[in-house]
Formats: sequence, C-alpha cells, structure tokens
Amino acid sequence: MGEMSHAVTEPDVCQVRYVDADLVESVRCNLVERETATGVADLFRVLADPTRVLILHALSMASLCNCDLASILGVTESAVSHQMRELRLRKLVTAERRGRMVYYSLSDTHVRHVFQDTLRHVQEGVDVA
Repeated sequence: MGEMSHAVTEPDVCQVRYVDADLVESVRCNLVERETATGVADLFRVLADPTRVLILHALSMASLCNCDLASILGVTESAVSHQMRELRLRKLVTAERRGRMVYYSLSDTHVRHVFQDTLRHVQEGVDVA
C-alpha cells in the first residue's frame, strides 16, 4: 500500500480551489471605489492614536472645551489643540464658540456610531478571567 501524504493545511487557505463566479461578480459590482476605501482607511488611521480615541470617547458623553479635555486626559491644552486640529480636519468633531469659550462635539451620529461600535467590538473581544 502506498504512503498517504499529509499536507499541512493553512487555516486561512481553502483546501480546494473553487470560485463562485456569480457571487464574485455581484460583490465586485457593489464594492466601494478605491478612493472611498482610501477615505475609510484614513479615518481609521486617525483613530489609531490613543489620545484621539480618548478625546472622542469623552466627546461622546458631553460637549467639552479645550480646558475640560486637557483636565480629563491629564495633558496640556496645547496637546489637546493639536489633536483637535486633526479631528476637525477629518470632520470627526465640530467646534462651537460660546462667548469666549470654544466647545467641541462629535460632528454627527455617524461618528458616534462608528466610535461606539468599535469600542464595543474591542470590549467584547477582551477575555474576562
């Protein structure tokens, strides 16, 4: 009797090559444009900074001024201003002047949902032992 070959299988690679042409074409037709994909990647790059994540989390709870954010995060007002500039450029936050104060808020419910869904995903993936 001949020897059986035991191939090492990769968990992320199909063992049989088969392409469902109809499904592939359907997905391909509905796939976002490269420019849109780049915009989404840029958004996630902005969210890759822990300080900006903390700012967005704080702003998901209340409108806050630069001083409030600096106090909450334990950083300088200058550091907050630097981060806010990036968040405003990406249209994740808006600024509203109230007298001599400027208050920041999340720009819309989309930002709130993206942030909250991402936070929930990370928190659910953490093992509680």
